[in-house]
Amino acid sequence: MNSFRVKPLDDIIATAEKHSLTRQLGAFQLTMLGIGAIIGTGIFVLTAEAAQKAGPGMMISFIIAGSVCALAALAYAELAAMVPVSGSAYTYTYAVMGEALAWMVGWALILEYAVSASAVAVGWSGYFNGLLQSMGLRLPEYLRVGFFSSGAFNLVAFAVSLLITALLVLGTTESARVNAFLVLLKVAALTVFVVVAVPAAKTANFTPFLPTGWGSPLSGSGLGVLGAAASIFFAYVGFDAVSTAAEETKNPNRNIPIGLIGSLIVCTVYYLLVGYGAIGADGAQPMMVNGHALQPGSPQMAAACQGVHNLVCSKEALSFVLRDLGFPSLGYMVALAASIALPSVILMMIYGQTRIFFTMSRDGLLPKRLSKVHPRFRTPHVITMITGAFVALFASQLSVGALADISNAGTLFAFAMVSLGVLILRYTQPDRHRPFRIPNALVWPICVGAVVGCVVLFMSLDIRTKLIFFAWAAVGLVIYALYGMRHSDMARKPR
Repeated sequence: MNSFRVKPLDDIIATAEKHSLTRQLGAFQLTMLGIGAIIGTGIFVLTAEAAQKAGPGMMISFIIAGSVCALAALAYAELAAMVPVSGSAYTYTYAVMGEALAWMVGWALILEYAVSASAVAVGWSGYFNGLLQSMGLRLPEYLRVGFFSSGAFNLVAFAVSLLITALLVLGTTESARVNAFLVLLKVAALTVFVVVAVPAAKTANFTPFLPTGWGSPLSGSGLGVLGAAASIFFAYVGFDAVSTAAEETKNPNRNIPIGLIGSLIVCTVYYLLVGYGAIGADGAQPMMVNGHALQPGSPQMAAACQGVHNLVCSKEALSFVLRDLGFPSLGYMVALAASIALPSVILMMIYGQTRIFFTMSRDGLLPKRLSKVHPRFRTPHVITMITGAFVALFASQLSVGALADISNAGTLFAFAMVSLGVLILRYTQPDRHRPFRIPNALVWPICVGAVVGCVVLFMSLDIRTKLIFFAWAAVGLVIYALYGMRHSDMARKPR
């Protein structure tokens, strides 16, 4: 059997039209979906981790990660406008580089979406449990964290995952409306932080600017500016979820590029302002031992942070800075806003994952019954419920730990494949209509720059994360060989 078979773009579009979802989302809703997916655990939680890896140099890390995402977003915009169907990077790879690689991209996207959803659910549960405690309510310890965090069952993370899954089953429009409200709440919280922290910034807090240097992609330490960029990349992940909504978008040729690029621009501006405010107002020098920065999340780091008042030790960095500036009430309000609004990220991650599974099922790489659409709600309810159940199960047992970096590994692989796909299609199908088109003079610098950037950031992840990614890829290849290769629609087509 030929695992390199390509599914023509015309066939992909025709299949989507036969088993389509209802088109009901506009440019504003798509932009809100993108912002909802992007602004989350990354900026509210990982700011302290980035500071530990790079100190004030994390400002450069934000720029590096944002630049790589911007280049990839342009590639996504061209392909999403040209092929307005669900499936994101999986679909584009299928049309350009073949079925086996498309399967691997779809398999890698599980790390971006489902693993991210579980990670955000666990991170959010920490905020919510703290909020309950401040009101005099406290769950037993064994219900506050999962088995791998010395507990038994993370009840809050489990419950919020199932609640969001139910919302997604009820309908896309309803989900988008709830998401738009939560996005506005998150943006309001970040705006409050920026207004208070940026004017309080002091030049002295930016010295030394590069306490851990630039870092090396080959060191495997994950430290330095590049290591922080590889981690903070998680703060940008999610804009591509807009492309998974292509089949539910009105006028997708126009609105998908607006949603992709618009959401990324808004979030990049906020991230730079938030990073500048956090560093300038409170300082962000890493914890060092014998001249070497400690690894965030390590036992050594936890021990060094005992009794130490330092931004890099905080689990709620933005609230920490506001309290230090003498605004404890504002710090509480930002923490409250994060507790209320972070579920929008879980919503978008589960939403994106179900749409990718929906498309893979429609192509026969997963069982066909998974792509069944509910007769009343017009949503892929079967795969939504299955995905939500697994996200809830993982969230109930696992810790946040290195999940962000693991998610980044899969995302970087997908972004690189999409950028390569744009270049290949420019030569194999130069006359195909492109409603959104990267200028010819810029297509090589943009797409090659995106691929190189993704490779550099992937290599800058720590060695454990890279090993987990390759192990995950190996499992995916086995599943494809046992099921997908034989059951795909392309395999059943008469030659």
